[in-house]
Amino acid sequence: MSNASRRQAGALLIILPTVVYGGVSILSLLIHDPAYMKNPLRQDLWRAGHAHAGVLLVLSLVALRYVDEASLSDFWRSFCRFAIPSSAIFLPAAFFFSVLSPDATEPNGLISLAYVGAIVLAAGLLTLGIGLVRAKH
Repeated sequence: MSNASRRQAGALLIILPTVVYGGVSILSLLIHDPAYMKNPLRQDLWRAGHAHAGVLLVLSLVALRYVDEASLSDFWRSFCRFAIPSSAIFLPAAFFFSVLSPDATEPNGLISLAYVGAIVLAAGLLTLGIGLVRAKH
């Protein structure tokens, strides 16, 4: 594993406990905040945000194991190291920030960040996948 990938993996592992903290926060809302329980849209989007954050960070760690084996230029390797974990920011941010108000009945415009996250994730995964298919060793 290259130094760049190792440093990125270290940073992601340091960040991962924030997802645990998010889970504890949602549990706290479920137990202590009646307003949270009265808004199914907010519950669904916050659960989705939390789940996407955790899954995408783990996917990012797995992808880092392959970046250095892919037949890609340094630029495209860096792109993969950036794009895949970035989706772990964009997608959850879309879900959380689009229903910050306890009275929200529909997501606000920040839900559009989900599309940005999906595009960035797809671009990173496609780039990495093509690089791995092209690799000769």
